[in-house]
Amino acid sequence: MPMSPVSRGRKGKQSKNARRSGDLTVVRGTPGTCDCPVCSGEDTEPAELDDLLRQVESVAAGDDAVDAELAGAMFVAIVTGGGNELTPIVVDDFIPRIEAKRNSGALTLLLAIASVTSHAQKRLATVASAAADRLLAAGIPQPGWIDQLAEPVRVGDCQRLYDNEEGTSVLVVPFWRGERGHAFFILIHEMDYAGADILLLDDTDLSAALDDIRAGARGDGLDLKAQTLDPAELRWYAEQALDARAADETVLMADLAWSMSEEDDDEGPPTAALAVLLRRRLADLPKARKPAGARKYQKPADASFLGLTDPFGPLTFGRPAAAGLPAKRRKSHGPAPIYQIKVSLRGAKPPIWRRLLVPADVSLARLHDVIQAAFGWNGGHLHVFETPYGDFGQADRELGHRAEGPVTLEQVAPEANDKIQYTYDFGDDWSHDIVVEKVLDRDPALTYPRCTGGRRAAPPDDCGGIWGYEELVEIMADPGHPEHRNQLDWLGLDDAREFDPAAFDVDQVNELLPRLR
Repeated sequence: MPMSPVSRGRKGKQSKNARRSGDLTVVRGTPGTCDCPVCSGEDTEPAELDDLLRQVESVAAGDDAVDAELAGAMFVAIVTGGGNELTPIVVDDFIPRIEAKRNSGALTLLLAIASVTSHAQKRLATVASAAADRLLAAGIPQPGWIDQLAEPVRVGDCQRLYDNEEGTSVLVVPFWRGERGHAFFILIHEMDYAGADILLLDDTDLSAALDDIRAGARGDGLDLKAQTLDPAELRWYAEQALDARAADETVLMADLAWSMSEEDDDEGPPTAALAVLLRRRLADLPKARKPAGARKYQKPADASFLGLTDPFGPLTFGRPAAAGLPAKRRKSHGPAPIYQIKVSLRGAKPPIWRRLLVPADVSLARLHDVIQAAFGWNGGHLHVFETPYGDFGQADRELGHRAEGPVTLEQVAPEANDKIQYTYDFGDDWSHDIVVEKVLDRDPALTYPRCTGGRRAAPPDDCGGIWGYEELVEIMADPGHPEHRNQLDWLGLDDAREFDPAAFDVDQVNELLPRLR
């Protein structure tokens, strides 16, 4: 069962105890499906369950209840991530199997599940708690932090930080249990989506994080303001953000799929797990009350998240677009025209390109999806749009990339013949030239985006860049090449005739594009 994030606990025990969700890579389209016994409904192999409990044992040996709560939150996030369908399986089958192990790992996981389960999942909490009580009665040694779970959690001084352009805000929510404190930071991009990401810090790091936020705002030439919130107002803001984020199931499941992948082994708990723990904290606050003048968040238009590359680095404010960027189209301007664009893969000989019709006001985040479908890429790597107004992709201050979600194509390419560059996979470096060939009136008989032409198949993902692809083509054309069979297997083909670099099917591309509309 791919539950290693549970045992990793909070990232940053080596770095000032900063607890963050990690560099969340957005998985566009349908995320990978977890094949663990809980998600699949299949029988649990003893070795798999033993491995899970061994991972949790490290939490049992610790002295901080928050680490245990994060372990339970990760489990609950996996169980409830796609709805409540898995809860009966977990309650009736998986929890009894955990209890039957009768060891410290089993007790820790059961206590952790019970501690963070929401009121909506009362049966799960009740069954897990009862199983934990039986293990305690049976003499299983209790963890040192068990008494902490019984202590009341107090909320500290809450505030909302926002920039003068109202493009980004951060909710700061400190909590105390006894002498131990921790704080949640909820990053919200106001112009593009609601709940962006969650950061969890020790109370000792709170002051440094706030100083870093203020310094980042000054560096971006922005006036940072602070709004003091009472607990009821804070709960309203936080639940609005969490609800808007949870409304997009693709985003939630992408977060979980990434968190369980081997690529995330060095990161802390994902946002989905932190959201479970945060919701449990919020449930103990006074009933949510809307602050005067606050607006409700809307379901995010897309999954363009701010990237977290440093425990404090991402907590900065910045304009959603580079200086000098033309203003975004207003509704009063009427529907946007249609851009005919040609997207050409750099360095490809013979040329590989696609001609696409897209609304001029398509966001760069959505344009990324369109290009991925048109070229058959799988979306598993980072990307960036290089424009005369700056570089846009997954926001990353270290790389100099601004968030792509709020920016539209016509902002960075306002006229016919304008050009920008799109690079996908910074390792293989698939660079594309995007040229606005024509600005057209909308045809009410057509739906957009639409592919109208192209040439040759795109290289497969992860084949080593343009030079690697040229070598692959040579190998596949030579049955006697020593690597011929290995490359066939890598491509998943039975016959080399199935590999046709010259193939292009415009209808096949258009079958994929409607999913993005």
